[in-house]
Amino acid sequence: MGTVSTVRSRWLWILVVLAAAAALAGYWLARQLDRETPVLASGTWLPQPKPIADFALQDPSGRPFTRADLASAPTLVYFGFTHCPDICPTTLTKLAQVRREAALSALRVLFVSIDPERDTPQAVGRYAQAFDPAFQGVTGEPESIRRVAANFAVAVSRVELPGGDYTMDHSAVIFLTTGAGIVAIFTPPFEVRSLVADLRRVAPDLARRGSAPAT
Repeated sequence: MGTVSTVRSRWLWILVVLAAAAALAGYWLARQLDRETPVLASGTWLPQPKPIADFALQDPSGRPFTRADLASAPTLVYFGFTHCPDICPTTLTKLAQVRREAALSALRVLFVSIDPERDTPQAVGRYAQAFDPAFQGVTGEPESIRRVAANFAVAVSRVELPGGDYTMDHSAVIFLTTGAGIVAIFTPPFEVRSLVADLRRVAPDLARRGSAPAT
């Protein structure tokens, strides 16, 4: 009986030690994840970057703008169109404030047109730079825009209006990208102060992730 009792006690002790080790490991892992996943006031930092598929759009000079160009620096990406009556100009105005106040020299803003029928590369460039001379605007062929919008999970639809005109419905979302892909998503309502605070908070993470495109 004594031997059985001793063996049983040893196994109980081993189980207690293993349980304690598992609890410590879980606590350590949770702390590591907390450190590596910033908490944003105005959006969501993705646990893992979402890769961006290769694409081919055009900049205002007519040159190709590809995933490699996007990956060259941290970028706030917004999809819209130059004939947008309110949401797009309001958002771009706020992004111009955000860029100035965040004062992150490497941070870019990219405006992607979803209306290639009316938005030429030159028109998109002029429109974007009217809000901030440093903003970039790009567009492309309808199928190219459809593919890149789908890759970013941006919903786009053309809405016919009386008299033969039309407008474009689209997701009003701001994406933060690095060379690793999409790292954060910001959703309305957009508040300049919160966006600035969030971008300053994640600045070290942007530097750590670098600008090399994901493979």
